[in-house]
Amino acid sequence: MKKEDKALVIEQLATTVGQYANFYLTDVATLNAQATSSLRRECYKEDIKLVVVKNTLFKKALEQSETDFSALDTALKGNTAVMFSNNANSPAKLIKTFAKGTDIPKLKAAYVQESFYVGAENLDLLVSIKSRNELIADVIALLQSPAKNVISALQSGGQTIHGVLKTLSERE
Repeated sequence: MKKEDKALVIEQLATTVGQYANFYLTDVATLNAQATSSLRRECYKEDIKLVVVKNTLFKKALEQSETDFSALDTALKGNTAVMFSNNANSPAKLIKTFAKGTDIPKLKAAYVQESFYVGAENLDLLVSIKSRNELIADVIALLQSPAKNVISALQSGGQTIHGVLKTLSERE
């Protein structure tokens, strides 16, 4: 590969890293063509960008970022595919469901919500991380809870008063 071509690839990778909040480093080397195609389709459905990279070029792309990605250096060995996503846990869920029984794709490392996770043992932890939308839904539910309690208390209280008044009116 020519030096100009490498510079172009590094620039494209650096731009892609800047566009996405999270990325997962995986090993998909032993997948056959059919399984790889299936994985790419699933990634597309989940709005995940899957890119197979050369480790040295990806390291150089990460060096162009303001963030220190040196914690991922140990994972950048062997075959590497990067899953870029703005949703924190969707690549982890995809890896977990797709790898049932085969352990491929295998998680090597991840950069999620400004934290580093190195090693396949972190997959279950990454699956349980809530996405931004899930966190917003939880906050809204918590904020609505007291209001719902007040409304239901008022409604049940109104029914109780109505029942008491009805009983009293029937006695007379």
